[in-house]
Amino acid sequence: MNPAFSVIVFSTATGVGYGLLALLGILTPFGLLPHDRIFGFVALAVALASITAGLLSSLFHLGRPERAWRALSQWRSSWLSREGVAAVATYVPAGAFGILWVFFGRVSMIAGVVSAIGAVMTVCCTAMIYRSLKPVPRWHNAWVLPVYLLAALMSGVLWLAAILHFFGSLPSISGLAAAAIAALCVAKIGYWRSIDTASATSTAASALGLGPVGAVRLFEAPHTSQNYLLREMGFELARKHAAKLRRIALVGGFGFPFLLSGIAVATSGWPAMAAAWLAALLGTTGIFIERWLFFAEARHVVTLYYGKSAA
Repeated sequence: MNPAFSVIVFSTATGVGYGLLALLGILTPFGLLPHDRIFGFVALAVALASITAGLLSSLFHLGRPERAWRALSQWRSSWLSREGVAAVATYVPAGAFGILWVFFGRVSMIAGVVSAIGAVMTVCCTAMIYRSLKPVPRWHNAWVLPVYLLAALMSGVLWLAAILHFFGSLPSISGLAAAAIAALCVAKIGYWRSIDTASATSTAASALGLGPVGAVRLFEAPHTSQNYLLREMGFELARKHAAKLRRIALVGGFGFPFLLSGIAVATSGWPAMAAAWLAALLGTTGIFIERWLFFAEARHVVTLYYGKSAA
C-alpha cells in the first residue's frame, strides 16, 4: 500500500496526543501527577495540539476535504466515521478538564476519566479501520489493535516524562515509559512474525474462482499505464529495505528510548531532562517509521488482478 505522508503524520501525532491525554485524565485526578496549573496548561496544550494537528493532517488525504463532515453520519457501519465522531466528542470532556484545571485550579475526576475513555476509544476506532479490512490480510491481523494502543501509550508517556522534567523529576514516570516501550516492542515483533509466517489468504486462482482448475497466470496486463489502483494498492517495498527499516525502528525508535528512560530514572537534573526529551523525540521517530512500514508492507488483494501470484 502507498504510505501516504498525511496519514502517517495523522496516526503518529494523534497517538502522542491521545496517549498523553489519557494519562493526564487518569493519573492527575488520583494525585499521581502535579496539580500545578502551569503544568496542566503545558501538558494539555501539547496533547490537544498534537491531536488537532493529526486530525487536520488526515484531511489532506481526502479527495474533497470540505465534505469530511459527511463521514460522521455513517457511524453505524464505518469505523472511519466512528473515529471521527469519537475524536470530535473527546474535545468536549477534554476542554472541560482543561478549563477547570487551568482557570479554576480544580482537577475534575469525571472530566478527566471521560477524556481518557474518549482518547482510548478514538485510538481503538483508528486501529479498527485497518483491522476490519479483510482485503488487506496484513492489516486484518489480531496484533493491529494492541500495537496501536501500546504505541499511543508509549508515545504519550514519553512526552509526559519529558514535560514533567521541567516541573521536577519523577523517575516513576520514566520507569513507566520503559515498560511501555518494552510492551510495544514485544507486540510489534509479534506482528512482524505473524505477517512474515502467515500463508497467503488469496491467490490469483482463488480470486478468479479457478482454484480447482490449476495454476493461473496473467496473459495480458489490464492497463498499459499506471492507474490509481496500482499507485495506491500496488506499492511494493523490497524485503531487504523492510528488514533494514525494521532494525532502525527497533534500535533507534525503541531501544535507545528504553535506555534513555533508564538514564532518566537513574539520574536527576539536566542529565535526566535531556535523556527524557531525547527519548521522546526518538520514540516518536520510531513510531513514524513503524507506521510507514505498516502501510508499505501491506498488500491489497486487488493486486492479484495485476499479475501478483498471492496476497
